Amino acid sequence: MQRPNVLIIHTDQHRMDTLGAYGNKDVRTPNIDALAADGVTYRNSFCCYPVCTPSRYSLLTGLYVHQHLGWNNRSTLPSGLATLPRILKQAGYHTKAVGKMHFTPTYLDVGFEEMELAEQDGPGRYDDDYHRYLQSNGLADRLDLIDQVLEFRKDAPREYWESFGAVESDLPEEHHSTTWIGDRAAEAMGRWSAERPNLLMVGFIKPHHPMDPPAPWSRMYDPKALSLLDGWTESPLPGDLAFQKGYFDYTQLTQERLSRAMAMYYATVSQIDHHVGRMIDLLKQRRLYDDTLIVFTSDHGDYLGFHHLILKGNRMYDPLVKVPLIVKYPARAGAGGVSDALVSNVDVAPTILTRCGCERGEFMTGLHLAGDAGGRELIFAEARRGRDYLARSRTRKLLLCKDPAESQFFDLEADPLEMCNLFDEGGRQSEVAEFTRRIAEWVLFESPTPLHQDEYAPIISAPNAQSPTDGHRPKIEAYFADKVKNADKAVFGKKD
Repeated sequence: MQRPNVLIIHTDQHRMDTLGAYGNKDVRTPNIDALAADGVTYRNSFCCYPVCTPSRYSLLTGLYVHQHLGWNNRSTLPSGLATLPRILKQAGYHTKAVGKMHFTPTYLDVGFEEMELAEQDGPGRYDDDYHRYLQSNGLADRLDLIDQVLEFRKDAPREYWESFGAVESDLPEEHHSTTWIGDRAAEAMGRWSAERPNLLMVGFIKPHHPMDPPAPWSRMYDPKALSLLDGWTESPLPGDLAFQKGYFDYTQLTQERLSRAMAMYYATVSQIDHHVGRMIDLLKQRRLYDDTLIVFTSDHGDYLGFHHLILKGNRMYDPLVKVPLIVKYPARAGAGGVSDALVSNVDVAPTILTRCGCERGEFMTGLHLAGDAGGRELIFAEARRGRDYLARSRTRKLLLCKDPAESQFFDLEADPLEMCNLFDEGGRQSEVAEFTRRIAEWVLFESPTPLHQDEYAPIISAPNAQSPTDGHRPKIEAYFADKVKNADKAVFGKKD
């Protein structure tokens, strides 16, 4: 079997229904829509943890967060775990990452031979290639700094707060992060060699807040012409306000402000779509498109008005945990297909590895999407470091919290917008109990914590502490082998 090239295009905080391929009539995404026409669009695709780094680690490892232990955006993936890029690298692939990866440390080795990074949160922005590029050109992504760095955010101007971070970038388009990432991705693909198959993961920072497209993208959408997405309510639900107060003040979100934020959010999506088109065109020009496995997905969604919320951080409602997933298989297998199967981002690594002829990691429990067309009976997810769990079927959904007063149960057939909490309803207790039992089985038995082994982990600094890499082992191994061989007769062969 010919091993395909692999291209993963990964956006950040991307609500599923903000693509034309998922039925949105307002947003313009012709290139991603064309990719969907050549691939399979998964309409019930979920992340397993709606936070950036944990979700990315799950995509790369095929493990749930309680297995890989990367619980937040400052976590480090245990180095002994099998990952998608590491397995492909061992199989002879050239592996490269471009854009946002959100690792700690910034250039953490998860199996990528090369990394050209554009980070946003935390110290990564002071380590990465993109911000060194901005510095060398005398530039700064000021709006992003205001949005992401507390010392700047507390003194942000009124426009930032009133717009919910939806402001035109002060960077020219050619220096904006989306353009920089698109350029680096195209350069990397231009160097693909036929001598080795390639894996390229392209991580875009957007449409993650701040919603700051550069001109002319910032003027692409008229806020007044946009339709609000499903789930908007005139005020936040009281339970949601008590659960998490939000990155912005939810009570100040009006329809006018939401429409402006949507216009800028859509603009960042359309700008990404432009660079997706560049990548696809380049593959076609080099006659590599048909035999390249392409995955388009995201780490989590965005409320974008659902229940009068915006961004992320509240309950695991569908707009937050659902993510776009489009897979263009080699030879365009299944082209134009639409799947309603329940699938998870832990399924991405097993799917790619299987198609590339590689054995999946020992503890990867995900599905091969092309082979397990039925999907899952239940989707599972977790949040707040194990204090919240989700179990969702096609028709029912349990949000189980450590504090029972925060738990919710929804009948999605009668209530697809998750408005009516049935957790304490007498007639629903058998269903709640069954979903609770299934969550317990999933955590305890269906997704066990993998064995972690790292022979080259840091050791103490002491004269007697020998490193496995200092060359002492061959000599001492040979010494004891010689002793055993020369003494075995004396020990076992001695006769009276």
